[in-house]
Amino acid sequence: MACDLCNLLAAPGAALIWSDDRVSVVAVDEPEYPGFTRVVWNAHVKEMTDLPVDDRVHIMNVVWAVESAQRQVFAPEKINLASFGNMTPHVHWHVIPRYRDDAHFPNPTWAVAERASSAEVLAARRALLPALHAAIVEKVKAS
Repeated sequence: MACDLCNLLAAPGAALIWSDDRVSVVAVDEPEYPGFTRVVWNAHVKEMTDLPVDDRVHIMNVVWAVESAQRQVFAPEKINLASFGNMTPHVHWHVIPRYRDDAHFPNPTWAVAERASSAEVLAARRALLPALHAAIVEKVKAS
């Protein structure tokens, strides 16, 4: 069976923001949520507790660096962190900046939309993506 995250990591194109031998940070192409980022363990490991402690600390330091960069660049109302992985055998974290005016707030991003997102607001947030990606690299390297 093909692994979606292995395929993504093998040919990341513009999606890859940063990586090392254990973890990759990728931009998620989610039009309603500019800045949505995934932190992916590169190898097939299903659960955080399957990782040695130093690897758990490493991936969480990367998650926190991404969160910090999102807060610095986007100044969102909230950051959502989620780790599901029901369909893929990779530990990975979703790091999603949230706003009072986003389509789903205050509900989860997979819930029914509460409102239409403003095209102008989304465009302004998309314009910040290069700054976000640079901040992520800077903060991960410093962690």
